[in-house]
Amino acid sequence: MICDMAEHTESSKGMPDVSELSIGILGGTGDQGRGLARRFALAGHTVLIGSRSAQRAQEAAEGIGVRGAENAAVAAEADIVIVAVPWEGHKALLESLRDQLDGKIVVDCVNPLGFDKQGSYALPVEEGSAAQQAAAVLTGSRVVAAFHHVSAVLLLDPEVDEIDLDILVLGDDREATDVVQALASRISGARGVYAGRLRNAHQVEALTANLISINRRYKAHAGLRVTDV
Repeated sequence: MICDMAEHTESSKGMPDVSELSIGILGGTGDQGRGLARRFALAGHTVLIGSRSAQRAQEAAEGIGVRGAENAAVAAEADIVIVAVPWEGHKALLESLRDQLDGKIVVDCVNPLGFDKQGSYALPVEEGSAAQQAAAVLTGSRVVAAFHHVSAVLLLDPEVDEIDLDILVLGDDREATDVVQALASRISGARGVYAGRLRNAHQVEALTANLISINRRYKAHAGLRVTDV
């Protein structure tokens, strides 16, 4: 549940208070999942990272102040769930967790990308995007797209105190996108910005290929900032 908004910074910006929400990260043993888990734990959240193997999840959780468990247990326990699994296993995992995720806000940050000698490129998705595929599978959940362009290297770096980044948030449920915007702003230095309906998630996911090209050329960890907002 979302707590009383009156006493928190998010409320002053018209955003809900999300400070008491527990966060589950499916695919949390990967760099992006572990990085997000670390930042949300630093912000004071209870964080659980999931994997097909409980032992692997527990090993990944060590040292970053979170708990690890099997994906199904994480999906059932957490208040809000972030999907950070490889694209290849995306649909099958969500199909297997439909019951545990029913009624919850599910944040999809998966980027369907391919790689060849010329670099990264966006893959076609039958439903339009990974987020739309998640919505098609999880018909009882409130699916939001976000966290696509956050550098795992920066998230995991203990010397980086703030992440200089706007996080684009897309979805069809206004209350759910408000919650995820507020959650994104819990990462020090970051800001959640509403970026449209879920049908527009495909170009946000695809833009990751461009950022990878920028990072490779300039040896950087590029993100995005939205001006005049």
